[in-house]
Amino acid sequence: MDPISQAEQSASLNTTLQCTSCGATLHFAPGTNHLKCNYCGASNEIVREFHGPIVSVDYDGFIHKTNRDVQRTAKVVSCKNCGASTTLPAEVNSENCVFCTSPLVISEAQNRTVSQPHYILPFAITKQQAGTNFQNWMKQLWFAPSDLLQLVSGHANQLKGMYLPHWSYDADTTTGYDGQRGDYYYETQHYTETVNGRTEHRTRQVRRTSWHYVSGTVHNSFVDVLISASHSLPPKVAARLEPWHMQALEHYNEQYVSGFRSELYQVPPEDGLEQAKLVMRPVIERTICDDIGGDEQRISEYHADYYNLGLKYLLLPVWISAYRYNNKVYHFTVNASTGEVVGERPYSGTKIALLVLAILAVIIVIIFLANQQ
Repeated sequence: MDPISQAEQSASLNTTLQCTSCGATLHFAPGTNHLKCNYCGASNEIVREFHGPIVSVDYDGFIHKTNRDVQRTAKVVSCKNCGASTTLPAEVNSENCVFCTSPLVISEAQNRTVSQPHYILPFAITKQQAGTNFQNWMKQLWFAPSDLLQLVSGHANQLKGMYLPHWSYDADTTTGYDGQRGDYYYETQHYTETVNGRTEHRTRQVRRTSWHYVSGTVHNSFVDVLISASHSLPPKVAARLEPWHMQALEHYNEQYVSGFRSELYQVPPEDGLEQAKLVMRPVIERTICDDIGGDEQRISEYHADYYNLGLKYLLLPVWISAYRYNNKVYHFTVNASTGEVVGERPYSGTKIALLVLAILAVIIVIIFLANQQ
């Protein structure tokens, strides 16, 4: 996109995001299709432009930048502690990193030209709903310190809305394999057994497995294999945030980002594809086992070829915050599409010790009663 077009687009966006009543910046209201003014309450509907269906772009074309020409200018600040690069709302003058709580140096924020995501999943869960879900999650924790809920309740009100980058991969695979097929058969085995002082001759059926070599070719098709493009959240946390309501995806529109932060991708699409292949691997292996048949299967080796590779660059929404307990930082994240809470939590050593003592006491009582009998 040439500089004139970028300037025209920025001017058009600024007009769209400006409240016609008071001039303040409009923010996207989660769970709606409206931009809302936080000062005067004015509301503008987001007009969806028809861009066609939600489809993947050609992976090789994206890698070689032949279809990566859609770019945008964003105010980006990088955390000096954890390295996360995020875009910030224009009105933010001071901020802490939502991932590690370190202060961000807003004065060092830079306007950067970045690749525009293909699609965005708008916030469906409000900040208030996310805070309530977090409170309920805290109440259900086993062995949590007694004062934890009271100490961290205020942090539910400090949730920050964040769009996290993800890659979504499509692929067709053809896999050649070598292996073994095991078929069960039964043999009659004779044996003797002493019953009431007498030796008796008996028989029983013993299962055996007959193995023989097999080879073949299987085919698989994969759609929307989702990989987090962020290092800021641990992979296990990112995986536990799934699933997402992907049917609500929209073509990227900066109006949905207004008032929220968004992180730039840290995982290159090439590395994301290798992670996606690890997700595909168990499915391919199950298909091979089904193709081998029999009662048991052994896969000696296989090689998968990947083709018709497709890619989507997505932004997915979360509410995220952190709290400190006993000088240690704990993070919690709320899927802003489903309301699912994924968090870290401390354990009460006292409660665990009391449980262990209670179990030991029960065991001692049982042993004592058994000896008495």
